[in-house]
Amino acid sequence: MAEEMDQEFLDFIVKSIVDSPDEVKVERTIDERGVLLTLTVSPQDMGMIIGRQGSTAKAIRTLLRVVGAKNDARINLKINEPEGSERRFEKKEEDAPEAKSEESEKSIDDIVNDIK
Repeated sequence: MAEEMDQEFLDFIVKSIVDSPDEVKVERTIDERGVLLTLTVSPQDMGMIIGRQGSTAKAIRTLLRVVGAKNDARINLKINEPEGSERRFEKKEEDAPEAKSEESEKSIDDIVNDIK
């Protein structure tokens, strides 16, 4: 019973946050690194679970760390990205390695010749 308290705790927190609590699934596995809780929610609820800049996910992981410390266990949380979800933030063109400016492709000899 005490071992599964972390799973029940995560289930309770997540169901309190999301709009579709009946689609929340929490799987628990144990390995040499500790307890791994794998969370699956509906695609519409992913934003609520992650939060702005990951703040909600960080808070949930912190609370799980406290529950794990109380039970002498290391608890890790994996959030499954549901099928059909889209990443809203794509890399900007200037961040891509292919989008180098003409200046950076010049050799040192070209730059020295431009100065003269």
